[in-house]
Amino acid sequence: MCIHNNIIRNLIKWYVAMLLRNLTLATMEADKPYGLIEQGAVVIDGEAILWAGAETELPEAFRGYPGTDLEGRLVTPAFLDCHTHIVHGGNRAGEFEMLLEGVTYEEVARAGGGIVSTVKATREAGKAELLRSALPRVDALIAEGVSVIEMKSGYGLDRDTELAMLHTAKAIEASRPVRVRTSFLGAHAIPTEYKDRPEAYLDEVCLPALEAAHEEGLVDAVDGFCEGIAFSPDQIERLFEKARALGIRVKIHAEQLSNLGGAQLAARFDALSADHLEYASEADAQALAAANVVAVLLPGAFYNLRETQLPPLEAFRSHGVPLALATDCNPGSSPLTSLLLVMNMACTLFRMTPEEALAGVTRNAARALGLDDTGVIRAGLRADLAVWDVSHPAELAYRIGFNPLHARYFGGRS
Repeated sequence: MCIHNNIIRNLIKWYVAMLLRNLTLATMEADKPYGLIEQGAVVIDGEAILWAGAETELPEAFRGYPGTDLEGRLVTPAFLDCHTHIVHGGNRAGEFEMLLEGVTYEEVARAGGGIVSTVKATREAGKAELLRSALPRVDALIAEGVSVIEMKSGYGLDRDTELAMLHTAKAIEASRPVRVRTSFLGAHAIPTEYKDRPEAYLDEVCLPALEAAHEEGLVDAVDGFCEGIAFSPDQIERLFEKARALGIRVKIHAEQLSNLGGAQLAARFDALSADHLEYASEADAQALAAANVVAVLLPGAFYNLRETQLPPLEAFRSHGVPLALATDCNPGSSPLTSLLLVMNMACTLFRMTPEEALAGVTRNAARALGLDDTGVIRAGLRADLAVWDVSHPAELAYRIGFNPLHARYFGGRS
């Protein structure tokens, strides 16, 4: 019986294990640029990476595994989109025209447009429509090698719609080969029924909705928009105190249009990330670095809103703040579903290097989501990989509007 069981186990391994060989490997380990290994190989066993390195060093035990010759193609960790608002109703193409005519984003928001207009469309949509409209956006990201997508609530601003958005995010994970991380963003804007009463909105809607979402297991992180058109630092601190009491990590939209102290608040609460940060200061960079908070930069919103205030990249670099990138996919300021384009924008608009850009959608994006099983290629981690028809990693940020993805492995399956 023991011999029979061993034969069965070996047969199972034969079918689930595989060897990817003759490839250029960008492990994204920090020991050398891109963690680059020429003439590399990867051994996958089930959902996990069993071994990765130079093919000349491949252990003898793996040489008989079923193999795929990748003909010199580049293999990177699969991408992670660590900041999206991908679940929403409607669109804001009309506001796009207004912005082009010179109206500012803040003026649109104060006139009843912006986030509040999407709230109306999202409340009217229902779960089935929210799922139907979100899936094409998800498919576009998957087609570029994305394996993890963060999805926020925040377009409901009432208990039922906030929960519906989070349920939709979970339904997406069940409908597509992708992992979803959910962020409760009830403090995204003040709904019209609570105009000029933000404290009442927090007490009567936002905090109770967070408790309900947490009870249903729908919340991986808590987010808040700290800005003059949204919530003050003191109000976001109340939200973060509730998150801390529930044992949930926090994130923040901060210093996008002004500097109100959101980055400092993120550092004090051991946040996973602080996002946007165009108006962050040297002191903010120092605080984020000391607290190991990831700075998530969102060049799509910067581009679409035609902003001119650049995030303080040199301060982030000098203090060692990890830099992540994301699409910020949303119907208003960043209707973008391409991380490849985000990488190019980060290089051309923010002057990031191609290596920083690739780290921003792999290693550091994983850190921004609190994930330690993906983002680099290393034995023991998930076999979430992207295979590209390019010879060097810099090509991923170099091309514009071109998708060279050859294959994507999600949990070891292509």
